[in-house]
Amino acid sequence: MPHGPLSLPARLCLLAWDTTPEAMDAAHLVRAGALTELALRGLLTDEDGIATPSDMDTLVADPVLDGLLELVRESRPHRWRTWVTLHARVTSDAVREQLTADGRLRAERKRVLGVFPSVAHVLESTAVLEALRDEARRVLEGPVPVAEVSEREAAAVALAVAAELPALLPDGDRERHKERVGELVERTGIGAILDALCSALAPVPR
Repeated sequence: MPHGPLSLPARLCLLAWDTTPEAMDAAHLVRAGALTELALRGLLTDEDGIATPSDMDTLVADPVLDGLLELVRESRPHRWRTWVTLHARVTSDAVREQLTADGRLRAERKRVLGVFPSVAHVLESTAVLEALRDEARRVLEGPVPVAEVSEREAAAVALAVAAELPALLPDGDRERHKERVGELVERTGIGAILDALCSALAPVPR
């Protein structure tokens, strides 16, 4: 049975799952969630638009977050937008492995073209996904007051809307929720950082 609370990147990975589970590349959304989690914990700060570690020693005992934090510490400085995409697959794969170990995903071995070994991750149960979707919709559409929304819930919904996840925006109309999302971003206490990450996730206009 699944156990333990979901981290922000894990929550976003599952929220994106029901769209096109294996085909949809949610790596950028998951990476943005991990960056946000580190910022909420005070381990990444913003210095003139640059993602900057607050110290060089602290870890959080989460392999996904610690791996990303070490990567940021050991790399040259980059803006938030760059970190959303740079080696994002590493974070996304690590989250899937974490969800598999936690019992929320199941790894199934297969062969590509009947020859090359590969692993497909399958959702173990839709119950968690449905609960996450329902919770996210209540946060986005109300009637939950913004003041009663946790910082992580607010961040998750803001990022999901920025990425135009069909689970939350079946009509793709982000503009309709602009005011509410702005309030959610402010609720997180890391508005400048989250704005930068949301901007990096926004689909390119056609």
